[in-house]
Amino acid sequence: MKIFDPDGPLMTAMGKFADIVICNLLFVLFCLPVITVGASLTALYTCMLRLVYEEPRADGLVIREFWGAFRRNFRQATALWLICLGAILFLGAYYWVVQFMAGASGRLYLMTFYLLTLLFLFGFLYLFPLQARFENTVGNTLRNAWLLSVAALPWTVLSVLLIAASVYVSFIMNPDAVNLFAYLWGACGFALIAYLQCFFLRKAFLKLGPEARLPRTARADGAVFTDEEHRAQDLMTQESSYSNPSWNRREDIVGPDRPQKRKRRGR
Repeated sequence: MKIFDPDGPLMTAMGKFADIVICNLLFVLFCLPVITVGASLTALYTCMLRLVYEEPRADGLVIREFWGAFRRNFRQATALWLICLGAILFLGAYYWVVQFMAGASGRLYLMTFYLLTLLFLFGFLYLFPLQARFENTVGNTLRNAWLLSVAALPWTVLSVLLIAASVYVSFIMNPDAVNLFAYLWGACGFALIAYLQCFFLRKAFLKLGPEARLPRTARADGAVFTDEEHRAQDLMTQESSYSNPSWNRREDIVGPDRPQKRKRRGR
């Protein structure tokens, strides 16, 4: 086996790492206007999910894929980000008020702050990956993100631990290496963490049903999140061997549906 075979494991891994670096630089650049963070996250997860699912890129280059996802999801992802930004501001104001409280009531409100923060983080982890992967409304995406975070709780906890461990190692464990890790995060850190998280997301998306394996054209009407109206419409449009006996019939082999002459038996 040749080491530098274009289809070999070494060159494939190097190609994926190059895509991770390029996507990370684009993500950092497109996040500079704070209002575009949601669209940048959606574009980043679009590229990283394709790497994890090993799906071919329609546009060829990862730069075109990132830009296409950014432009396509800008309006809806920005609306989601503004909602999240409002929740972050609320949590910040809540903590500012709670820290001045003393006694048992202060400890109680502080505990509620931590619970609300954890609940927000659970849903936030799935919000923009769902936006990147599925067609849905803003309200349904918000609902599905928090429902999926509970339905796939083990993968949610692993995602939280991954991010917490990355932040701890980079900025808390060794204060003397903060500048080095800040450079690494700017070069490849955000995209690398998103890429590793996508392995957990792929497992969590199975809770949505078989459609989770499809590209973004699929609807996020999974088993635990399907509303009855869309479910009825989907079931009515599906064809099977019961509703259409000729659904898998090839006319070039069998021929069109027409009466066939019976063969005469030999006497």
